[in-house]
Amino acid sequence: MAKRKSPGTIRIKQVGSVIGNPRPMRETVRALGFRRISQIVERPDTPETRGMIAKVHHLVEVVEQ
Repeated sequence: MAKRKSPGTIRIKQVGSVIGNPRPMRETVRALGFRRISQIVERPDTPETRGMIAKVHHLVEVVEQ
């Protein structure tokens, strides 16, 4: 059974490697909860989370359901 998205949350997938990126970008990806490429995490849809996604937009993508 597919997991349903809760209201007020956003699903994010890591699509790029943090290797070779500056330390603040690596820390941002880690703070979003990622541990590996292709992992999908669900986070609250807040301005803070959106800002983190914008900072590392080339390493992550928003997953639509």
